[in-house]
Amino acid sequence: MKDIVLITGGGRGIGAATARLAASRGYDVVINFKSNAEAAVQVVRDIEKAGSRGLAVQGDMAKEEDVARMFAAVDTFGPLTHLVYNSGVTGKNSRFEAVSTQTLRDNVDINLMGAFFCARAAIPRLSTKHGKRGGSMVFLSSVQSRLGAPGEYVWYAATKSGVDGLVTGLSKELAGEGIRVNAVAPGPIDTEIHEPGRLQRIAPQLPTGRVGTPDEVAAAILFLISDAASYTSGTYLTVSGAR
Repeated sequence: MKDIVLITGGGRGIGAATARLAASRGYDVVINFKSNAEAAVQVVRDIEKAGSRGLAVQGDMAKEEDVARMFAAVDTFGPLTHLVYNSGVTGKNSRFEAVSTQTLRDNVDINLMGAFFCARAAIPRLSTKHGKRGGSMVFLSSVQSRLGAPGEYVWYAATKSGVDGLVTGLSKELAGEGIRVNAVAPGPIDTEIHEPGRLQRIAPQLPTGRVGTPDEVAAAILFLISDAASYTSGTYLTVSGAR
């Protein structure tokens, strides 16, 4: 039986690239999407073309009931072995005093509470303490968790710092239960999360002179869930072109 990886936010960007790469490396893949069903269906087609099984499950990771429904669908698909929490939002760029309360709540609910909900649901499905065979979790952090994103989205950086804390604590709490917990911290990546023109503006300021690609982040994620990373837990793999 193939390992099964669940990727939230798997219909586009980094999540979709991770799903396709996982399928090409022999994993069966469940992706979650919030609203773009057409994109998710195409990712599942690509997974199946690679010779793996694929499933798309709609759900808002900010809603506890949607997370529960998603994991129930995974249980029907097969025994979970890996979780990749990739869901995230930033909101409109601004100074902190100008940010709306709704943007603050969206960032906390999706970037942080969603990660909490998914980690809590994944543990009994992975842990040897619960009679399972172990596995891994990878959470998408950001270089902004240490840079702070001043003038753009400090609130987003703060939620990603919370993700870092989650990874540190869970990696220690679950180390004796066959579960590895890590984070990937991308720098500027060519996805739809950025406001129009932002990537073009900041690319010349980066040490590499370019932004990264979703495939480059996906490769880091696949390393962390693979057996090649069997002694790697509690780490933050930065994929930022030296930023």
